[in-house]
Amino acid sequence: MTASTCKKRWRVAKARSARSWVCGRLLRRVGPDQCDGRRDQQHDAAALAHGYHALWHLPLSIGLGEFVFSKSLHFYINNALMTVFFLVVGMEIRREIHEGALSKLDQAILPVIAAAGGVIVPALIYLSLNADPLRGRGWGVPTATDIAFAVGVLALLGRSIPVNVRVFLLALAIIDDVIAVLIIAFFYSAGLQFSGFIVASLGILMVLGFQRLGLGSALAYILPGAVVWIGFLMTGAHPTLAGVMLGLLTPVRPIPMRENPLEVVSRVAEELRRSDAVSANDTHRLELPLRQLRVAHREILPPVVRVQTALHPWVAYGIMPLFALANAGVSLTGVDLSAGGAQFVMLGVVLALVAGKPIGVVGATWLVVRLGWCRLAPGVSWGGVCLVGLLAGIGFTMSIFIAMLAFTDERLLNAAKLGVLLGSLVAAVLGLSWGAILVHRLRRLDVAGFGQKSRASD
Repeated sequence: MTASTCKKRWRVAKARSARSWVCGRLLRRVGPDQCDGRRDQQHDAAALAHGYHALWHLPLSIGLGEFVFSKSLHFYINNALMTVFFLVVGMEIRREIHEGALSKLDQAILPVIAAAGGVIVPALIYLSLNADPLRGRGWGVPTATDIAFAVGVLALLGRSIPVNVRVFLLALAIIDDVIAVLIIAFFYSAGLQFSGFIVASLGILMVLGFQRLGLGSALAYILPGAVVWIGFLMTGAHPTLAGVMLGLLTPVRPIPMRENPLEVVSRVAEELRRSDAVSANDTHRLELPLRQLRVAHREILPPVVRVQTALHPWVAYGIMPLFALANAGVSLTGVDLSAGGAQFVMLGVVLALVAGKPIGVVGATWLVVRLGWCRLAPGVSWGGVCLVGLLAGIGFTMSIFIAMLAFTDERLLNAAKLGVLLGSLVAAVLGLSWGAILVHRLRRLDVAGFGQKSRASD
């Protein structure tokens, strides 16, 4: 045996004895029961994570005769239920175009340019850190704003925030949604199939035909809506875009009636008072008056308001939490930020949401005001614009949705999700903090103004 071989064996034996000594010290300090407990906890966490992913990939089949449509539960949440979410978004856009912040060009130009800045700057920040084509596909992730969460965080600041600041944020978020829908349609849809457009066009023609016939019940439009959804699915575009299309087609005026709905309600109520049909429980005689009341009650509000109001609780308290539960889960033990540039994906999303959004919104607003193209609405200060920019960085639902379309690599997808969660959280905290400072300043100004008025009156 040579001297070098003896030295190698001696080093190996020394290393083994050192590991045995360390393990012995750890066992004496922690105890074998606690070591076993930690292993059990790790095993339980792994089993829970596996069960979480297995739940959303359970197959769910819909069949009629020989036709069977089988997809995972995850597919139905992301492609069917989220269509209802986008339907509400489309209706909000339709209302704003008809009578809201987007109804007049001079009112719409400022939030449109601010929203464009809030899309371009975050995308550039993300691409500056992710020039690689595979990672670069996620440039659309930090461009979106979650309208529900942004407006919800603003509501936490109370009524001290000027109304026009809320209107500015709402208009910007709606335009942001429009841009996000266009990004999904043009950049995150597969090769488009022409046959699908024929099917979708058939569904749209059915919707327009039903409206022409005066059908006011929302249930009547489920079938043509399903045809439009199937058509978009066949094209290769994301089927949730069918929701936006149907929302934009929703009428903004009630269906014309021979008699005003309020007059119908008053007349039928008077007829029922004079009749003994109610006291006699005569269902045959009550059938026509009750039908007239239902129709009049339905047509008091335009369909775009009525359907949106009916769907909003289901979307806010059902679909969005379910989507978050099915898609926002990120196992921290499974996130590997050191492989494939995943750390740059996460960092790019966080910086784009936290810094890019406010820089883009405030910078674009300052530029157009400086050039004299438009001016800030009454009650909107530059502090309010900064608040809107910070809250626009809350990208949660829409950003995660785009991330799932952008990445097929599980590591990059998890990194993007983690970046969305961290970036949205930081943006919300910064927005609340700056909002609290702004509210304090506004209250001090109100108190000072009240004091000046009191002295002037004395």
